[in-house]
Amino acid sequence: MTDLINWFSEAFGWLIDAVQTVDPAVRNLIAGFALMLETSLFIGFLVPGDSVVLLAATSATNGLDLLSLIGAILLGSLVGESLGFLIGRLFGEKVRASRLGRKLGDANWQLADKFIETRGGLAVAISRFLPVLHSLVPVTAGMSRMKYRIFIRWTVLACALWATAYSLVGFAARGAYEQFAGNLKWGTFIAIAIVLGFATVMHFGKKRLQKAAGEMTQVGQDAQSSVAGGIETVNSEINENK
Repeated sequence: MTDLINWFSEAFGWLIDAVQTVDPAVRNLIAGFALMLETSLFIGFLVPGDSVVLLAATSATNGLDLLSLIGAILLGSLVGESLGFLIGRLFGEKVRASRLGRKLGDANWQLADKFIETRGGLAVAISRFLPVLHSLVPVTAGMSRMKYRIFIRWTVLACALWATAYSLVGFAARGAYEQFAGNLKWGTFIAIAIVLGFATVMHFGKKRLQKAAGEMTQVGQDAQSSVAGGIETVNSEINENK
C-alpha cells in the first residue's frame, strides 16, 4: 500500500513538473483553443474543458501569469460561444434537424428553447455551468430573436466567472503542492484534496442549477400562459361589448 501511495505521489509530481515545462504562450494557446472547442456544438461534448483549465493553471508561476491564462481561456470561450450563436443564426434549423442534431435529443433542444424564451440573457449565463446546455444554448440563442450584444454581455460575465474559479483552484493546488514539496506525499494529498473538494462542490452546484433552471423555465411558461390567457379574456370582452 505504501508503495502504491509513493508511486501515485511521484506520478502526480511528474505531471505537475511536466506541465510547468510548457512555454506559457503555448500553454495559453492550447488552453484557449481547448475552451473554444469545449463551448462549440458537438465537439464540446468531447473536450474536458474543466480538466484542461485545472491542469493548465498548475503551471502558472505568479498572479500575472495566472491572469494571462485566464484571459486566454476567456477569449477562447467567447470565440466558441460566438461561433455557436452565429451557427444558430445562420443554420439553426438545419443543424437541429441534422443527424447529429437529432442525436442530442429533442428534449434537450426543447429545454434550451424554453430556457432562452423564458429567461433570456440569464439563461445564457447559467447554461455555461451546465452540461449539454452549455453547447446548445448559444445555438438556440442565435436561432431566437435575442440580439448579439445581449448574448455576449451575459456570456462574458459567465465565462469570466467560470474561467477564474477553475484557474484559481488549479493555481491553489499547485501552491499547496509546492508548499509541502519537502513531503511529497502530503503535498500530493493536499493538492488532490483541493481539486476533489472543488469538483464535489461544482457537481452538486450544477445539480442545483439544473433543477433551478427547470423550475425557472416552468415558472416562465406559466407566467406567459397567464398573460396570454388574460389578453384573450380582454379581447373576448371587447368583442362582446361591440
